[in-house]
Amino acid sequence: MSKPDRSELYLGYSPQDLAHSPYAPFFNTQMAPLPDHVKEAVCAGPVAYELMPGVGDAHRLQSEPQWPYETAYSHAPDGSSQVFVLTHMPKVTPGMWDWWFGWHGSEAQRYKLWHPRAHIHAMWSDGRADLNTYVGRTSNVWEYVGAGRLHLTIRFVPPSELGLDERLLSQRGEVAICARGGMAGTPVETGWLIHHVQPAPGGSIMRSRFWLGGSNIAPRKDAGLAGRIVGGLASRFATLPKDQAPDLLVHCAQEMNHLAALLPDIYAAFGPSSSQT
Repeated sequence: MSKPDRSELYLGYSPQDLAHSPYAPFFNTQMAPLPDHVKEAVCAGPVAYELMPGVGDAHRLQSEPQWPYETAYSHAPDGSSQVFVLTHMPKVTPGMWDWWFGWHGSEAQRYKLWHPRAHIHAMWSDGRADLNTYVGRTSNVWEYVGAGRLHLTIRFVPPSELGLDERLLSQRGEVAICARGGMAGTPVETGWLIHHVQPAPGGSIMRSRFWLGGSNIAPRKDAGLAGRIVGGLASRFATLPKDQAPDLLVHCAQEMNHLAALLPDIYAAFGPSSSQT
């Protein structure tokens, strides 16, 4: 993977982007207010970690329509944090999100549509931009989460790796986007994520789950011996900043609600049935 030039790492659309990008009509810096349930979760602060199932219980998303908390965050004694966010998405289908995750990572301008105030750049580690698939690939993203500017890796994995029944997902018309996240340039991966999208009357709902830090930290598979040693130590002693969990909760709620309002039109313009790529 070739790294982007520093001049390419800028927030928003430039005047040239706005004048020439085919995605410019969908770039909207005006973002809707946070939903009330998100505001309540932020104001309430962290909840008891025992009420937020760990990544080992991810399979329960398919059998339990509601968990004790659907939008909340917590901090566990092992230094990990859990962040859950519920997003209602009128007029959006699960298939649109499945398509989006394969499509948006090929160009920074596509990625910026998702969160115009926080997303900077995205590119695939394999260097290919001609595939509309994401499982088995790693996306490199540059973005703000809160005030922190981060360079992250997102390695997409099959839902079965987190215990979900892929056959049942298909039967129900659901999509589960699952990934292992990490800080780029380090020998470790630091968390797990799931965006479970289910059909609902008039659209879909997304149940996002993030499990970060603590026991979720592990060496990268390609880290080598030194990386595995460092990764092992990190998994025992590394802790996340306490503000990262509420910042991520807000970030996720903002980006998912913002794109949900645009996604039907973006899908119509650039999706499988369109004449554009």
